[in-house]
Amino acid sequence: MSERKVLNKYYPPDFDPAKIPKLKLPKDRQYVVRLMAPFNMRCKTCGEYIYKGKKFNARKETVMNELYMGLPIFRFYIKCTRCLAEITFKTDPENTDYAMEHGATRNFQAEKLLEEEEKKITKDREEEELNNPMKVLENRTRDSKMEMEVLENLQELKELNQRQASVDFEGMLGTYKELEQRTKEQEKEEDERETREMLERALVKRLRDSDSDSDQESASSSRPKKPSTDRPTDILTTDRLTDPQGLSVGGMMKAKVESWERSVGGLGGGGVLGTLVVRKKPTTSVPKPGTTVTPAGANTQTVSKAAATVPTEATKPITAQNGSSSLSLLGAYSDSDDSNNSE
Repeated sequence: MSERKVLNKYYPPDFDPAKIPKLKLPKDRQYVVRLMAPFNMRCKTCGEYIYKGKKFNARKETVMNELYMGLPIFRFYIKCTRCLAEITFKTDPENTDYAMEHGATRNFQAEKLLEEEEKKITKDREEEELNNPMKVLENRTRDSKMEMEVLENLQELKELNQRQASVDFEGMLGTYKELEQRTKEQEKEEDERETREMLERALVKRLRDSDSDSDQESASSSRPKKPSTDRPTDILTTDRLTDPQGLSVGGMMKAKVESWERSVGGLGGGGVLGTLVVRKKPTTSVPKPGTTVTPAGANTQTVSKAAATVPTEATKPITAQNGSSSLSLLGAYSDSDDSNNSE
């Protein structure tokens, strides 16, 4: 199988390239190319505007017998987009531009025509001065005279303006300074007014705050103060005052409370724990028939023994904080022993 893309071709031994017939093509042959309009133009037939950059399928040919420094000049044929009239233009290598031939007129060409005219005048003058020295002198004299006239006209215009214009520069500067000073004074007054308003607002706010603080202090002073207790158990040893309706008014602490009384309170009195301990009253016992009454000496001995058996810590007197009569722990023990003996 032969390769699809072959770069080398086979040439037989008897190959003679001179025997190949040449293709005869005309020198003014035209090619179809894709191009864009090089400038804005307007069709002469229908007046349609063709803007620069519009694309055309144009025919291109080489202009015969026209060269610029050995460079060929090409001509392009396009058709109007509206009336299909033929428009032609060619290259202009001398000015690096395109030249319009027929079928349309180039827009925005006045400036270009003016420049071309100036260039043409300058070129003709240089050619004249090149071969005629008297022409050079005439041109220089004319130029100097024209320059003198221009300067005189300019001086006349300046004098005329000075006569007509009566501007007082000192007055203008004074007016400007007055305006600037007035503006500064207005700004200063506005700043002072704003500062005064801020101080008034701050004073009003301070007065309101002081009024509210005084109201709060008066309200807090009218309220009853709650009793302050050192410990949670101190409430057990305080006397609470009650009003006639039975409402609690507050507690009053005694002058000095022992540490062991703070936890359990007094055993006698009408305090909080006064109702929990009931003092046993001594009763007179009647001897039953058949029982023997012990002598008083024996009772005194048993009482003394019982008193001796009581530890020293229990012999401390216990005082009630409710203002009632004091009760000693020793007396309680003695009463209990009497009742037991009587039984």
